[in-house]
Amino acid sequence: MLACAFLTVAAATEHTRQPAPPEQIPLTRNEIARLFTSWTGQPAPGPQHLLQWSEWRRRHQHRAKTSHYQRQARTP
Repeated sequence: MLACAFLTVAAATEHTRQPAPPEQIPLTRNEIARLFTSWTGQPAPGPQHLLQWSEWRRRHQHRAKTSHYQRQARTP
């Protein structure tokens, strides 16, 4: 429960501090948890690689979300 509360506060703080970059969804609790786990859990190629991967993933999610909304709008 404490971890969930921490992630919720971290995501809310991130949303209010700065808006999401264009073409990306904002950081979510799950994305923050994944970044934190990969940063602390195992040797990683480096923090820059993790941040670039996170940006790629959020851009991909934004494209999928946009495509989904456009398809839903076309459905009668």
